[in-house]
Amino acid sequence: MREQIPNIITVVRILSIAPICWLLWRGSYSLALILLVLAGLSDALDGFLARRYGWFTRLGAMLDPVADKLFVVSVFIVFGLKGSLPWWLIALVIGRDVVIVLGALAYRLVRGKLDMHPLLISKLNTGLQITLLAVTLFHVAMHPLPDWFNQGLQWLVAATTCLSGMAYVYLWGRYALAKG
Repeated sequence: MREQIPNIITVVRILSIAPICWLLWRGSYSLALILLVLAGLSDALDGFLARRYGWFTRLGAMLDPVADKLFVVSVFIVFGLKGSLPWWLIALVIGRDVVIVLGALAYRLVRGKLDMHPLLISKLNTGLQITLLAVTLFHVAMHPLPDWFNQGLQWLVAATTCLSGMAYVYLWGRYALAKG
């Protein structure tokens, strides 16, 4: 039962997405920020518990990245609806995730088991996406930042999103050809 504690924390994080998005939509930025920080800490806690005590489960291996993606995509969409982020960037972020999921499913159907390990560019991209969301929250809630800064960060996220998506397509293509 104890090995399920990280999974329970992850499920709570998933359930916190709706209230956080609602708070962002309503402009209750202080409370949204508190919940976002708690969600981030819960992500760190479930990972720590899994590593420290060996509480790894197959469910946890699937739930944790799903929780992270749901969180990022949901907040991107709310900021898009509020006009705080451009739709072309949101479409790019979501499109990359769709390409990765469909590519993984296709690989699994055609070739069998796929061992997914996040690439360095993907980790960088996720970090920049989260940074962009934090900066956007800071920009709309506390202190407007210069347009050149916001746009520069948006273009950086766009570049790493494209590079990450292309890297996965290339890598899986190589794997598929090597197994052929």
